[in-house]
Amino acid sequence: MLLDLSTVGGIFLALLPEIVLTVWALALMLAIAWKHGQPGYQRQVGLATVSGLVAALIAVLWLWTRQAAPSGLPMMIALDTFRYAIAVVFLLGAIATVLLSLEYLARERIDVPEYYVLILFATIGMMLMGGGADLIVIFLGLELMSVSVYVLAGIRRRSGASAEAALKYFLLGAFASAFLLYGIALVYGATGSTNIVAVAFQIADSGITHSPLLVVGAAMLLIGFGFKVAAVPFHMWAPDAYDGAPTPITAFMAAAVKAAAFAALARVMVLALGGALDVWQDAVWWLAAITMVAGNLMALAQRHLKRMLAYSAIAHAGYLLAAVASGTPVGGAAFLFYAFAYTLMTIGAFAVLISAGRGGESDVRIDQFNGLATERPWLAFAMAVFMLSLLGFPGTAGFIGKWYILTATVDANQVVLAVILVLASVVSAGYYLPVIMNMYMRPVDAERREPEGAYRLPGAARAVVGVAVVLLLLFGVWPNRVLSIVDDGGRDLRPPTIMASTAGPR
Repeated sequence: MLLDLSTVGGIFLALLPEIVLTVWALALMLAIAWKHGQPGYQRQVGLATVSGLVAALIAVLWLWTRQAAPSGLPMMIALDTFRYAIAVVFLLGAIATVLLSLEYLARERIDVPEYYVLILFATIGMMLMGGGADLIVIFLGLELMSVSVYVLAGIRRRSGASAEAALKYFLLGAFASAFLLYGIALVYGATGSTNIVAVAFQIADSGITHSPLLVVGAAMLLIGFGFKVAAVPFHMWAPDAYDGAPTPITAFMAAAVKAAAFAALARVMVLALGGALDVWQDAVWWLAAITMVAGNLMALAQRHLKRMLAYSAIAHAGYLLAAVASGTPVGGAAFLFYAFAYTLMTIGAFAVLISAGRGGESDVRIDQFNGLATERPWLAFAMAVFMLSLLGFPGTAGFIGKWYILTATVDANQVVLAVILVLASVVSAGYYLPVIMNMYMRPVDAERREPEGAYRLPGAARAVVGVAVVLLLLFGVWPNRVLSIVDDGGRDLRPPTIMASTAGPR
C-alpha cells in the first residue's frame, strides 16, 4: 500500500497509530476532569488506557501487514519495518506498565488518574521518535515523551526520593535537549535540511563529511542522545531517577523510554549520518565500551535490587550502543531484537520486585529473596529466567540478542568491542547469579514475611510476568521468525552510500 504523504489522507493513514493514541488520551483527560475523585475510577481509567494502547497496536499491525510505504521519499514520518517493529516494542512496554500499575497505585496510595494519560502521551512521543523521518519530528517526540516521564517520575508527591528523581531527570534532561536542538541546527546549517533522507543524500553527494558544522553538529547530537540513553559519562541522573520513581515507571523508563532514545539515535546516526561514519563511529565505540564496563562494575557493588537493576540498565545501554557503533544494517537488526528482549526481561524483573516491597521498593535488598523458591516456586522461576536472560544465558532471548550484537560488531571489524562485551557480560554474572543463588540455595528469611502479602502478584501483574517468561524462553530457542522481522527492519537503516548507489538517477 503506497501512501502519498503530500495529501491529508496519506498523512492521516501514516500517523494513524499516533492519532488513535492522541484522541484516546484527550478523551480520557476530559473524562478524568469530569469524574475525578470517584472511588475506583482510577482503575477504570487504567483499563481504558490498555484499550487505547491495544487499538494503537492494531493500527500499527494493520499498516505493517498492508506494507504501507511512501509513494516518494518520506517527509516527516517514516513508513518502514523499523518503525513498525519498534512501535510494537513501545506499545507492549506501555501495556505492561499500565497492567503493573493497576494494583500498585492503590497499594501505594497514589490517587492520580492522570498517571495513565501521561503514559499515553509518553508513548505517543516514543512512537514519533522511532518513526520520525525528520530531525524536528524526532525532537518534538523526545520532548513530549520527556515532559510526561518527568511528571511520572515524581508522581509520588509524598515521597522526597520521588521528587528528587523528577528534579534530577528534569534538569539534566533539559540540558540534554539543549545539546540535541543545537546539534539539529548545526546539521541543518551544514546540509540545508532536517529531513533524515535528505541529510543522508547531501552528505553522500556533496563531500561535506568533514565540514566543521557537520562534525560539531554530530557531536552535539551524540551528547544529547548520550544523556537520554544514560551512557557513561552522561549517566549521573539515571540511578537516582530510577530508584526514586514508582517501580512501574522505573521499568517503563529503563525499557521503553530507553528503547525510544536508541531508536532515534540509530535512525539519525546510521541513516542520516551514515555517510560520515568516521566522524562519529569511534566516539560511539568508546561510549559503548566505557558504558558496558562502568555500568557492570557499578552494578556489582549494589546490594539493593532496584538500584542494582538501575545500574544494570546503564550496562545494557552499552550493549545497545555496540549495535549502533557497527553502523550497519546488521547492527540495526541486532538493536531491534535486543530492544524487544530487553523490554521483556526488564519489565518482568521489576514486576517481581514490585511483589517484594512497599514504598517504592528502593529498600528491597537482594538477600530478602532468600528461600523464595520454597514459598513461591513459580515467582522464583520467573525471576531466575529474567536474571539469566539479562546475563545472556543460552536458551533465553537475551543470549540471542547478545549473540546478534556480537555478530554485528565482528562484521564491522570491531573485534575488540566484541571482546569487551563478552568480558562485561561475564562480570554481570557477579550480580545476576547471586539473586538466583539466594532464591534457591539460602534458607527462608523470616523478615520477608512482612509486610503481609509480600511476594504475591495480582492477576494483571501475574499475566505480565507469565507472558514475559514464555516469550523469553520461546524466542531463546526458536528466534527465527523474530530474526527475519528485525532483519527487514535493519535493512531500512542502510548506509547512505548504498542508498545513493541504488536510488538510480535523480
